[in-house]
Amino acid sequence: QVHLVESGGGLVQAGGSLRLSCSASGSIINIYDMGWYRQAPGNQRESVARITNDGSTHYADSVKGRFTVSRDNAKNTVSLQMNNLKPEDTAVYYCTANLEYWGHYWGQGTQVTVSS
Repeated sequence: QVHLVESGGGLVQAGGSLRLSCSASGSIINIYDMGWYRQAPGNQRESVARITNDGSTHYADSVKGRFTVSRDNAKNTVSLQMNNLKPEDTAVYYCTANLEYWGHYWGQGTQVTVSS
């Protein structure tokens, strides 16, 4: 079994910053991609940022230049630094990981609320 646990969500004013972290634990052999999705009320879950195990990154157009995804392969962690937050960034943010043998896992989600 594998578990993904997120931390770092909260309430912030527009223009502020938050950092989300996610730690993977359990019977991990290898982690391919790690990343973050988000889901706002009434909306579909959407990809925010992704990072491969060799460090290549991909971002949604809506967050490019504001969000930065990073990972520590030795610690099986992925982080999302979010700067210049906007009210439209308000959502539940989910950590994801694509693992060798286990497949695709999701974290439980962490709420990010940006007030105007």
